[in-house]
Amino acid sequence: MSLIAFFGALESGLIYALVALGVLISFRILDFPDLTADGSFPLGGAIAGISIVSGIDPWIACGLGMLAGAAAGMVTAFLHVKLGILQLLASILVMVALYSVNLRIMGAPNLPLLGEETVFSNLVTNENGYWMRCVIIGGVVLIAKLVLDLFFSTEAGLSMRATGSNLRMAQAQGINTSWMTIIGMAISNALVALGGALFVQTQGGADISIGIGTIVIGLAAVIIGETIIPAKRIWLITFAVVIGAIIYKLFIQVALSSNTLRSIGFGSQDLNLITALLVVIALQLPTIKSKLLSGLRA
Repeated sequence: MSLIAFFGALESGLIYALVALGVLISFRILDFPDLTADGSFPLGGAIAGISIVSGIDPWIACGLGMLAGAAAGMVTAFLHVKLGILQLLASILVMVALYSVNLRIMGAPNLPLLGEETVFSNLVTNENGYWMRCVIIGGVVLIAKLVLDLFFSTEAGLSMRATGSNLRMAQAQGINTSWMTIIGMAISNALVALGGALFVQTQGGADISIGIGTIVIGLAAVIIGETIIPAKRIWLITFAVVIGAIIYKLFIQVALSSNTLRSIGFGSQDLNLITALLVVIALQLPTIKSKLLSGLRA
C-alpha cells in the first residue's frame, strides 16, 4: 500500500469515525437499532453541497447539514416514542423517505462541487493535500469526541445512558426517557450527517448513493473498536470507536490492494462484497477473542 493510499484510507476512516460515534449513541448507548444513518449521511452531504453551491461558507454548510441530520434523527425517534412504531421500522421509514428528500434537495442524482470553496480550500495545496485533509478532518473528529465525552459526564448525558441501559429504572427515577431518546437520536444523526458533509467535500460532489452501507460501516467500526480496546469509561469507549473506524478502512484498503485477492478475481467493483465479508469477521471478533483467552487460561 502506497503512502497516498494510506492517507486516503486514513481520511476515509476519520470521516466514518464521525458515523461510528453516531452509531455508538444509537446502538450502544440508547439501544436503538437505527438505519436512519443510510439516509442522514447523504442528507448531510446534500445540504452541505447545495449550501456551498449557493455561496454559503463551507463550515456553516456543515452546520446546516448537521441540523438536517438531527431533524431526521428526531423524526425517527418521534415515530417510535410518540406513535409507537417499532424502532427498526421507524428508522427504515425515515431512511426510505430521505431518499426522495435528498433528490429534491439536490435537484438531481448528483451535485458537483468542482471549483467551489470547501473547508479544505484555504489550507490544502497540491503538495500537502494527501495529508492536510486528514489533519483537518482529524481536528473535527477530536472536537466531536471531546464534546461527546463532556456531554455524557453531565446529568443529561448520564440520564441518556440510563435510558438505554434500563428504561424502566430510568422512568422510575423520574427521567423523561422519551425526550432522552429524541435528543440522543438527534445527536447521533447529526454526527452522521456531519460525516456526509465532509465526505462530499473530499470527493468533489454529492451523490444520492453515498449512503448505501453507511450503517454497516459504522457498526463494524464500533465492534472492532470495542474488541480491540474493551472499556467502560466513556472517553475510552469513544476513542476505541474512532480507532475502530480507522482500522476498518485501512483493512478495506489493504484488501483492495492485495495481489492475492486480485489473483482470485476480486477488484474495486467488489468493494461491497469485501465490506460485507469484513463485517462478518468483525462480528466474530468478540467470539474469537473469548475463545483465545479461554485457551490461554486453560
